[in-house]
Amino acid sequence: MSHSLTHGRYEPIQSRQNPRLKDLRNRFLKTGGAEDRLIAVEGMKLVQEAARSGLRMHSIFVREGTEVPSLKQLGADLYEDSPYPAPLRFLVARDAFDHVCATSSPQGIAALLERPQWSLEELLQADRPLLLILAGLQDPGNTGTVIRTAEAFGATGILLTPGTVHPWNQKVLRASAGSSFRVPVVQMEKTDMLESLRKKKIPLYACAAQDGCTAEDVDFRRSAALVIGNEGAGIPDDVLPWCSGTIHIRCPGPVESLNAAVAASILLYEASQQRERKLAKGGSAP
Repeated sequence: MSHSLTHGRYEPIQSRQNPRLKDLRNRFLKTGGAEDRLIAVEGMKLVQEAARSGLRMHSIFVREGTEVPSLKQLGADLYEDSPYPAPLRFLVARDAFDHVCATSSPQGIAALLERPQWSLEELLQADRPLLLILAGLQDPGNTGTVIRTAEAFGATGILLTPGTVHPWNQKVLRASAGSSFRVPVVQMEKTDMLESLRKKKIPLYACAAQDGCTAEDVDFRRSAALVIGNEGAGIPDDVLPWCSGTIHIRCPGPVESLNAAVAASILLYEASQQRERKLAKGGSAP
């Protein structure tokens, strides 16, 4: 039996072999998303964040026994004034839903949505770009946390070098808590795309445990790009030549290095504070 809502109905799905469920499962398993740009997300938080970020939601799947959310609860009522049609909605048998989802304890709601897409040219059009370059960072939890922190502290975009975890990895999405839908993230096919930053006179700072200048010594009021490497292997050899300087965070404690996401957070906080102080004085950054 379909469940009526103000703006439509939920169609029942009972079988794991249903084509829509098989497609949803394949998209959960496919890290990079398909050519049609549709990706799968699971959990109320991500579904709401996607809708509120203005992304086109193709379809919504709710597990039997889960409270059927209204479009307003989902944030999908925003589609009433958008060029997108209202999403398709399905009520799925419990065992079929749990089989499809990527998490061990599904929250009872999943969706197919159209992921955002950005270009390097768009990132470089920002006023005084503040960029993060994740170079070979493979831990999805760290990568998602960096994306979330980038939004919190006003970074204008993130570049991923070859070998870095895919931005639409399910664990990356969950760790970003929705920031992946709003922070411009660009995957670089090859590292010589960094030439575009050099042409824009954007300095790249390789983040190290101890070498180079301290974070406080860098003038973040200007354009800057921070290169964060893999915690174990460091910054790849094909990325280092593009860096114009090295930066580290002063640590009074006897630790060898910081977690990559923690280091990125501290550096972005310093950058945001410098920019806020300049604006508070009534000046404009050079």
